[in-house]
Amino acid sequence: MTTKRDYYEILEVHRDASEEDVRKAFRKKALEFHPDRNKSADAGVKFKEVNEAYQVLTDPERRQQYDRFGHAATGSGGQGTGGFNSGDGFGGFGDIFDAFFGGGPRTQTSAQPGRDLQTTITVAFEEAVFGVTREIEIERRESCTRCKGSRSEPGHTASTCSNCKGSGRVRRAARSVFGQFMTEAACNVCSGTGQQISNPCTQCKGSGRERAKSKIKVQVPAGIPAGATLNLRGQGDSGERGTPSGDLYVGIRVKPHEEFEREENDIHYDLELTYPQAALGLELEVPTLHGAHKIKIPAGTQNGEVFRVTGKGVPNLGREHRRGDQLVTILVSTPAKLSKRQKEILEELQRSFTDDD
Repeated sequence: MTTKRDYYEILEVHRDASEEDVRKAFRKKALEFHPDRNKSADAGVKFKEVNEAYQVLTDPERRQQYDRFGHAATGSGGQGTGGFNSGDGFGGFGDIFDAFFGGGPRTQTSAQPGRDLQTTITVAFEEAVFGVTREIEIERRESCTRCKGSRSEPGHTASTCSNCKGSGRVRRAARSVFGQFMTEAACNVCSGTGQQISNPCTQCKGSGRERAKSKIKVQVPAGIPAGATLNLRGQGDSGERGTPSGDLYVGIRVKPHEEFEREENDIHYDLELTYPQAALGLELEVPTLHGAHKIKIPAGTQNGEVFRVTGKGVPNLGREHRRGDQLVTILVSTPAKLSKRQKEILEELQRSFTDDD
């Protein structure tokens, strides 16, 4: 046997609290322990306690009996809280909570829009720069090919639901702490469709949809960055009974390039030069995504120096006539092995620097 807590203690009000004070305390405690908001293991039990205390303390006659005789006057006698579905005439947690706090009665959606789907494709570095059209295959829910989404076996038609008279909604009376009120919900006979299917389609089992593989063309725009997501509207799962289809989200992966690296709309390229080339300067062609391009390396170029080739980068996404640049970084290489003659030349060069001093 469990000893029941004092109702005034549950609502944290004085024994001489007014009815309005009790209502305010109930509102606060109901918000705190409502199971839809409070996920702790004992939230449901505490919410029932709060409701039971509220019912007693807002009823003048029951409160007077409780003040005189305690829990013995409520008929529960320490057997635990009664709860909403234990003969007290109340609906579930959602009904009482929504009625009290202005949320309105909860309703059930009769038909759900199609789910959004996700997939990922991998494109080459150049394809991300210049754009490409890809055909992909996905599996999604589509309108049933046998019943064309009607849910009935071909040759049969649906009839008007006798329970809701075709409205898809039913109303019922429920009692709350403020008295009786009406709630509306999806018809449990026709699931809110307003129609009854007497001969369900044998292919989709009366759902109106079936899983199928579909090929879809994906237009990858020029300049798209790695990690971007394309939204293909209406290419997700088909909706139920004429509701909109979901979308298909296509994530973009980009393969790395052997020579180039991308930073936003600029392309980086490392150009290796020998020490004599950097010291003496030269004119040469460097590769770009748009073909070979001739650049001039001035004498005395230092290791790490960067040259900008204008307009040879990545097109701006959505504005292909504008492009980034290519940045050519000079890497002066030091030979790991030298021939006897090369060593003699370098030693002579070194002595010339000393002589100049």
